[in-house]
Amino acid sequence: MELIDAVRLRRSTAPVTEAAPSDAELYGYLALAAHSPDHAGLRPWRLVTVRGSDRDRLGAAMAAGFGDPPGTPEAARTASKALRAPLLLSIISTPVEHPKVPDWEQLAATAALVSTLQLVLFEAGWTAMWRTGPAIELAEVRRVIGVGDGEQLRGWLYIGGRTELAPDTRPDPDVTGKISPLPS
Repeated sequence: MELIDAVRLRRSTAPVTEAAPSDAELYGYLALAAHSPDHAGLRPWRLVTVRGSDRDRLGAAMAAGFGDPPGTPEAARTASKALRAPLLLSIISTPVEHPKVPDWEQLAATAALVSTLQLVLFEAGWTAMWRTGPAIELAEVRRVIGVGDGEQLRGWLYIGGRTELAPDTRPDPDVTGKISPLPS
């Protein structure tokens, strides 16, 4: 697939199949995505995989964090969110003190990595949807994922096998007025 096609065709899709890239494949994809913009090469991020029964642990932490009583339909509904894909890749920002690279730029580097990784995964035949929400702030979730002090959980890439894509009939986004010359 050409890069221009991956950029144009990539989109978040659900549901996904139960197939997922192996750890070895994931490392290869990450090595490619790590070429994304990152001032001073700080790599101000880390990723935590959540597979198999670990998804149940994450789902239980979500339900507990939201105060859903154990064994209730609410708890089951909340916990099932961690089962929407066979692989959840936790995205953690790990900003570091640097005299030339402010925190906002390090967050931009994390977002660039995730965006590039989504394109790499798509080109390889997978789908990856970046999901966030209030669960990223829950102490129970942060504890299960292993988010340390000074780190921020930025959500998860839900990764799985891509089902057949419907033909892309979306027009290119209207970017009229989004570029202008320097004002006089």
